[in-house]
Amino acid sequence: MKTIAVYSLKGGVGKSTFAVNLAWASAVLSSRRTLLWDLDPQAAATYLLAPAAAARDAARDVFSKQVDPADLCQPTAIAGLDLLAADPSLHGLERLLFDLGKKKRLARLIENLKKHYERVLLDCPPGLTETAEQVLKAADILVVPVVPSPLARKSLDDLVETLVRRGGSHPPILPVFSMVDRRRKLHVAALESHPDWPFVTYASQVEQMGTRRLPLGAYAPQSQQAAQFAGIWAAIERRLAQS
Repeated sequence: MKTIAVYSLKGGVGKSTFAVNLAWASAVLSSRRTLLWDLDPQAAATYLLAPAAAARDAARDVFSKQVDPADLCQPTAIAGLDLLAADPSLHGLERLLFDLGKKKRLARLIENLKKHYERVLLDCPPGLTETAEQVLKAADILVVPVVPSPLARKSLDDLVETLVRRGGSHPPILPVFSMVDRRRKLHVAALESHPDWPFVTYASQVEQMGTRRLPLGAYAPQSQQAAQFAGIWAAIERRLAQS
């Protein structure tokens, strides 16, 4: 089993969109038994995957009580893809993790899922938080969406600087450009500066995920953006195979 965290210091970069589409690619394109664990209290990934029902305040109980996370995993409409849903209780997760003082709590919970899943994707809340510290200890790779603008690029630089300053080991980082618009000079310049970074272009079809409540590959598999997400997933699998 491998754990892929979709993480960013900055909000509004399409993090949940990446998490949902990469989870779909894992389950459908790679035929992996896949879990998407929504750790963000905004619960965007949970909304997009539309589970049957999520018990209120159950998301935090996984960390605070002897609740097996596998008991809260729900099947989605996508074969092979389950969801561990977010709910409002996660707003108190930072304080709980601090009080527990267990720096590898998330890693141990994920370890318990090994017999159920081959890939676990984490949709992480933005910012340098206690949850982020837990994610850094649990993930095998960090996928970091970056909107091609100076401020968004700065957030990636800040993350790298923070990891260096923090010391110790951290998972490898895969930066990916998000919401690319080739009509904008800044976006074109960013792509030219980092030709090796994967990217996903802006399209109304991607925005339709919010109304269809499905991954892009489920309703627009022939779209350019679906192919771009598939390419990013293939790159992730290659990196995981080398680790």
